[in-house]
Amino acid sequence: MARASREPLSIYLAGPLFTQAERLWNRELATALEEALGCKVALPQDIPVDERKPKRQRFGAIFRSCIEGLDACDVLVAVVDGADADSGTAFEMGYAYAIGKPVVAVRTDYRRQQEKGTNLMLSRGCHGFVHVPAPQEGVGSVAAKIAREVERVVRTHRSRK
Repeated sequence: MARASREPLSIYLAGPLFTQAERLWNRELATALEEALGCKVALPQDIPVDERKPKRQRFGAIFRSCIEGLDACDVLVAVVDGADADSGTAFEMGYAYAIGKPVVAVRTDYRRQQEKGTNLMLSRGCHGFVHVPAPQEGVGSVAAKIAREVERVVRTHRSRK
């Protein structure tokens, strides 16, 4: 979804990134969204980290980079899979909501919680929600559903301005 006479849509993709499987899913989803929407997707897992410094000395820079990415994006897409959504993702959702950025949550997990399979504070803070619990869905079909929801949310958000 290219914007007339402006840069392409910018998405910040938040989600857990602690395992190889999570990082691979994030990368595949980002690529599929870029193809489906003609957009640019920022992944927090791509923040350059200087491995020579002890971890604690990097935390401030990582935090600032994530905030800058959220400030710069047009929309946040947040993966809220798991028995409970990743705490960093939950923070990013709350921050985006507080600064007026549209938030689209994505849940591929079939476990149920309070509302839409997740904590109601997260589901109610979203402008859009994509729930795809079917195990046969591949990343391409999930990305297509997210792309449609992102387009709807961005269109609605712009019309309110």
